[in-house]
Amino acid sequence: MQLGARVLKTGVSIVFALFLAELLNLPSPVFAGIAAIFAIQPSIYRSYLSILEQIQGNIIGATVAVLFGLIFGHHIVAIGIAAIIVIGLMRKFKLDSSISLALVTVVAIMIFEGDDFLEFGVIRFLTVMVGVFAAFIVNLVFLPPKYEIKLFTMIDSLQDDIIRWTRLAARQASEHTSTKAALNKFQERLSDVEKMYDFYKEERHYSKKKRFVQARKLVLYRQMITTTKKSLELLHRLHKHENEISNLPGQFRGMVQERLDFLLTFHEQLLLKFTGKLKPEHSKWIDEQDKKYVDVMQKLIQQIALEEKREGDEEFSSYHLFYIFSRLLDYEENLEHLDTLIVSYRSYHSNEKNSDLEQSFY
Repeated sequence: MQLGARVLKTGVSIVFALFLAELLNLPSPVFAGIAAIFAIQPSIYRSYLSILEQIQGNIIGATVAVLFGLIFGHHIVAIGIAAIIVIGLMRKFKLDSSISLALVTVVAIMIFEGDDFLEFGVIRFLTVMVGVFAAFIVNLVFLPPKYEIKLFTMIDSLQDDIIRWTRLAARQASEHTSTKAALNKFQERLSDVEKMYDFYKEERHYSKKKRFVQARKLVLYRQMITTTKKSLELLHRLHKHENEISNLPGQFRGMVQERLDFLLTFHEQLLLKFTGKLKPEHSKWIDEQDKKYVDVMQKLIQQIALEEKREGDEEFSSYHLFYIFSRLLDYEENLEHLDTLIVSYRSYHSNEKNSDLEQSFY
């Protein structure tokens, strides 16, 4: 069983909400605890947006509940109709994420049948809002998330696995069904990476300097994710055409594997460079591979010409080579762009170091 930060924050929010409700002598403090459950969010910025929506939603819910209670009484049918109207209003004002808590407010207010209904409705509204504010305070000060470290950890782990499987696929050493299963998992993990990127993007800084640094980092991390996508697309192609690749001449396959190994190693070193473990100018070593790159392209053209002359049922379609090499070229271009961004960031922000990030890797 894993207990993440959000699980712990939810528990602390409930306790804090109940404590505040009892401290303020509010009746039925349980509604404050319920509100805290709905109001907890994975990031501080989302918590800020949530509290604004929750305030609007609860005002709508409380207003409708009081009006229906005064006009139609407290019959269960009236409660149901009030809930329907609240849902319609919430969707009209695009407050869908706060519908559940608004409905809790409606039920909490309309179940009371005493004489002081209006005063009771205000107290119940305040009780719910105590839970919302308690969750916001806990989200603000308790275990603030470090999304940058989580984001890079996920990118680094995913890329490491993709590189491992790509090396196997390039040598036709991987088992077909295992590679297919790995590709499906990689796609799911890539979606999780993009969600984490959105969380990091939502982080807010009050310092102008930090906002500028984060803006450059967002561009850099976006390129990291794009490059990972390109490497995954390349692995998909190698997997799809593994039989055709195995039928190519051994010398040609060797040149492709050598070029691919170079790019994969280069990718690994870029991640090292970003964490400060590699010199920024180390990227110049890619120029040494230019001549070999030209040789590969020349061999590719020759191989396509040879394949077009072949006849028979086992003929290898030349466009398969184009598919693979287009992915290879796309991957290489994105690696070079990522390298440029990392060098630029390290050059202009050498003093802006994330010690937690640099100490957590390698």
